[in-house]
Amino acid sequence: MLRTMSTYFVRTLRDDPADAEVQSHKLLVRAGYIRRTAPGIYTWLPLGLRVMRKVEAVVREEMDRMGGQEVLFPALLPAEPYKATERWDEYGPTLFKLKDRREGDYLLAPTHEEMFTLLVKDLYSSYKDLPLTLYQIQTKYRDEARPRAGLIRGREFVMKDAYSFDLDEEGLDASYLAERATYQAIFTRLGLEYVIVSAMSGPMGGSRSEEFLHPSPIGEDTFVRSPGGYAANAEAVTTPAPEALPTEGLPEAVVLDTPDSTTIAALVERANALHPRADRPWQASDTLKNVVVALTHPHGERELLVVGLPGDREVDMKRLEASVSPAEVEMATPEDLAAHPELVPGYIGPRVIGPNSPQRVVDEDGIATGSVRYLLDPRVVDGTAWITGADEVDRHVFGLVKGRDFGADGTIEAAEVREGDPAPDGSGPLHLERGIEIGHIFQLGRKYAQALGLTVLDENGKSRVVTMGSYGIGVSRVLAALAESTCDEQGLSWPAQVAPFDVHVVATGKDADVLDTARELSEQLDAAGLDVIHDDRRKVSAGVKFADAELIGIPITLVVGRGLANGVVEVRTRATGERREVPVAEAVGTVTALHRSLLGQEA
Repeated sequence: MLRTMSTYFVRTLRDDPADAEVQSHKLLVRAGYIRRTAPGIYTWLPLGLRVMRKVEAVVREEMDRMGGQEVLFPALLPAEPYKATERWDEYGPTLFKLKDRREGDYLLAPTHEEMFTLLVKDLYSSYKDLPLTLYQIQTKYRDEARPRAGLIRGREFVMKDAYSFDLDEEGLDASYLAERATYQAIFTRLGLEYVIVSAMSGPMGGSRSEEFLHPSPIGEDTFVRSPGGYAANAEAVTTPAPEALPTEGLPEAVVLDTPDSTTIAALVERANALHPRADRPWQASDTLKNVVVALTHPHGERELLVVGLPGDREVDMKRLEASVSPAEVEMATPEDLAAHPELVPGYIGPRVIGPNSPQRVVDEDGIATGSVRYLLDPRVVDGTAWITGADEVDRHVFGLVKGRDFGADGTIEAAEVREGDPAPDGSGPLHLERGIEIGHIFQLGRKYAQALGLTVLDENGKSRVVTMGSYGIGVSRVLAALAESTCDEQGLSWPAQVAPFDVHVVATGKDADVLDTARELSEQLDAAGLDVIHDDRRKVSAGVKFADAELIGIPITLVVGRGLANGVVEVRTRATGERREVPVAEAVGTVTALHRSLLGQEA
């Protein structure tokens, strides 16, 4: 296809948009690929749509190759299926909810598990119909509190979501591995580096879960890797618990004055100044901090929770959110604390919370009430002694022993993961990196099929609940990740397989021979099967044309200019910056061969 810059619907910008933080966002706007409509919502312009369609084509080809069948659901959906699976409430404020004129509840879908489940229920009834994999490429919606980084985290985005349906776990395992291999093929074809990491399932539910992360300093996800091959999202890292220690013979706990010690740093300073010990100075790791947070459960109930962890660690809110999902979490407010006078800010200790509180009551069903729930970091094991709050201002307990002096309602993964922490599988120290989530695969199991009644008859005529998998790729996010990973100071630099055009023909100067030759070469390249954008603008300087070519980022630029007097044109490779002059008669062949080379094809 041949297009001309004089008629193509594109306007480039010299300045970065004011709201853009990352390079991909800045350049996609400046180069005329997208335009902001509202926070986290973008209009796709012709250049952007061409890239999007090429990314979709790769996804679609690989999904079809593995046996997937494409369908398309509406984005506007009735609420009833989501209420049946409880996700109407579990999704919380990120779910776009609306009512029609008859006061019926609807939503803009963030994912389509329920609808795929109901579709298969409607049409299939026998084990002979399985296994089955269906997928769609559709616009999704999430009411993000803080949209950021352009297409990386938006309120409207394009996603490929696929679902597998199997009779048993063996079939689910096979479907999961097939989809996993397909994702590897997709990202390899797109030229996008990825790391597969263990992950949390979150509101999706299910058992096994893995993310495909593109390593990037702008990524919102922190993930870890070890020399021995362990890889996980930081949210999914489990803490190796030390061995429990004997409690016999340990000194009794003692309450000591620690004035003005509402922070760990101040506590350590006061402890060393007022209550030094002989063997070594007190340090933050000797203290037990108790952090009060507030959970809001899907049906609106608010619950306080105290998280106890070593004082040299901070609470990682994303890890905490993953651990308490689907509840939402925030730091407790002064009003929350005022409702629990036993919680003395800065001096909270274990003895008035959880199972240690004299107010704790456990009914015949095992439900505990009367005190705030208390969960501990796995490092806080029986036999470890701590400095912690004494539940009164300016005083702390020294030598409070877990398992002897206090207990907890359980453990929780909420502490930050740090560089050098041991891998849970013993494969070495952890290294932290940032990444952009570009894909996520889940073994859902029977959660949705059970809730929505998806069953088939097996070979014995007995009704069996189908087991499912869910597999997502953020198509628009992949586009942004590609833009981010391949751009430079001059602009975008698309891989050949997704570039909006194959070659950018630039005519410089006003000479008729230059303009005519550029047009003729553009037509010949078009006839050779390449997608061509021809910069035929007559009143635009060569400098502006070159700047636009680098900003837009087409893989090959063919320059027709002063060299034409000597019978040559210049071929530029955007990614490498390589330039070479070739005779006009060889230009089409040279560009065609270069294009095939960039695609990894033989000439």
